Amino acid sequence: MSSPRELMRRHGHAARKSWGQNFLRDVRVLEAIVDAAGLTPGERVVEIGAGLGAVTERLLDRGAEVWAIERDRDLCAALREELGDRDTFTLHEADAVRFDYAAAAADGRRPVVVGNLPYNITGPLLFALLDHHAHTGPWIIMVQQEVADRLCAAPGSRRYGGVTALLSRVRAIAPVCAAPRGCFVPAPRVDSAVIRLDPLAVARGEVGDERGLRALVRAAFQRRRKVLRNALSSLGERAAVEAWCARAGVDPTIRPERLGPEEFAALQRAREEDAALEDRSERAATSDEGDGRDPKRRDDPPSA
Repeated sequence: MSSPRELMRRHGHAARKSWGQNFLRDVRVLEAIVDAAGLTPGERVVEIGAGLGAVTERLLDRGAEVWAIERDRDLCAALREELGDRDTFTLHEADAVRFDYAAAAADGRRPVVVGNLPYNITGPLLFALLDHHAHTGPWIIMVQQEVADRLCAAPGSRRYGGVTALLSRVRAIAPVCAAPRGCFVPAPRVDSAVIRLDPLAVARGEVGDERGLRALVRAAFQRRRKVLRNALSSLGERAAVEAWCARAGVDPTIRPERLGPEEFAALQRAREEDAALEDRSERAATSDEGDGRDPKRRDDPPSA
């Protein structure tokens, strides 16, 4: 395939700055991405942001079946012209944040996810992928170097944050290679890096309510400089928070950034236990009211 500059000239395309379009041209990085995918012939890959098709073509050449996601209609036209005759290439003109990744696993195959995540929607895309964690295999993604450093950080590090705590509970995260700004056309103002996130066989801490866990982690890191019992004050009274910490075996006087995924999961389970107890109490009270008993006096006989 031709260089990004030649392809842009051929198809009359100008990179959209507002969409974070920076096209990878460095062969070393392109090959590192495809190598990191560890593909076998016939394996399905969902590619986020196919762009001008530089990674796409290499994935196809390795024998992959590629579902390419691209929302720019001009780039979609270029991809159809350049790669439309490849039998194992399927183009989805769609928004990657709203894409149904589970559809790619409908036949029982968990697809590999490969993508250069646009800087301006990296967060929403990571959470979209997390929503489909159970339906996807390894993710090989390119993000800003700063984001890669945060995602690879360990608890207790200044770079460790809520997204890392949530992702590392279900994925093993490791760096692949650096991608300095000169690797792109046009060159962005920041450096990038490629990382790989592999699904864990067993999550680092089970929870019943994934959304509740996200709310817990979000609340904790919104006030990351506070001690835990104060950082979680938006979720419950101080006594309740301290009770969660006690049941989870977590010190309420440490900062949230020192907690690993297992500790956050334990806190969430404690919250779920409280919610279940409260729900049982409310149902019991409703039942007592329904049969005429005073809910405050459980020894009252049923009404005749």
